[in-house]
Amino acid sequence: MPTVFNEDEELDLHGQRRVIDFLVDAKADGACVLANYSEQFSLTDEERDQVLRTTLEHAAGRIPVCVTTSHYSARIARQRTLAAQREGAAMAMLMAPFFGTTVRVDEDGVVEYFKRVTDGLAIDLMSQDAPMSPTPLPVGLLARLAAEIPQVRYVKIEMPQTADKLRALAAAAGGALPGLFDGEEAITLIPTWKPARERRGRLGGDPAPDPLREPPMRPPRHQGPDEGRPHHQQRQDQGPLGGLHPDTRAQLLEIAKRKDPLILHWA
Repeated sequence: MPTVFNEDEELDLHGQRRVIDFLVDAKADGACVLANYSEQFSLTDEERDQVLRTTLEHAAGRIPVCVTTSHYSARIARQRTLAAQREGAAMAMLMAPFFGTTVRVDEDGVVEYFKRVTDGLAIDLMSQDAPMSPTPLPVGLLARLAAEIPQVRYVKIEMPQTADKLRALAAAAGGALPGLFDGEEAITLIPTWKPARERRGRLGGDPAPDPLREPPMRPPRHQGPDEGRPHHQQRQDQGPLGGLHPDTRAQLLEIAKRKDPLILHWA
């Protein structure tokens, strides 16, 4: 879910609460806060704590909340993960350690990092395989994490050829990894649904979860006029990021009106 800001880039905590209310009304299966989509990189440590507490207090058990706790330092990642657990998070999400485009960790270092972060942790953990990290997470390593660390029960794949990777991971990890998710706003929803079947989920930053609940999504040969359209990642206009191009905005609204998602008339 997004982090909501005012025009001056200060947190809009009232807006943060409204996002939770909307996701509950839209019957989303869960919410993920402080993710990369949430622009966690724009927040101070104090602001992270505010968003964490506000979200979990307002969710109040109505919807499970996953909290992203990534940090290069295992010590700080563990502190963040334990804080999320104390506040009532259902799950934490963690990237492998990295810094910039060149500081990466080898496979044994990744396993040790996850073991240190999860030592004594009572909630489940989702490992995040994201393209911004130069630390590679091949299928064998993701399966190894699930086999050696009982808290690692979910994975979010958002790399090129996500469907192929999820298919291979389902075969390699078996029952040790019951939760397989793609993370690119459902762009791989059709090809990843088949290989992962009932273990497959979608974890992406989009404002319209309700149309994606229609089972089990039409197969590609029956897709409507949206097939082949360029994919639009939903981001808010904050910080140095620019706003949507007018043509992109018009196209999104055209698609949304046909789908009639709850967000168009919820407010």
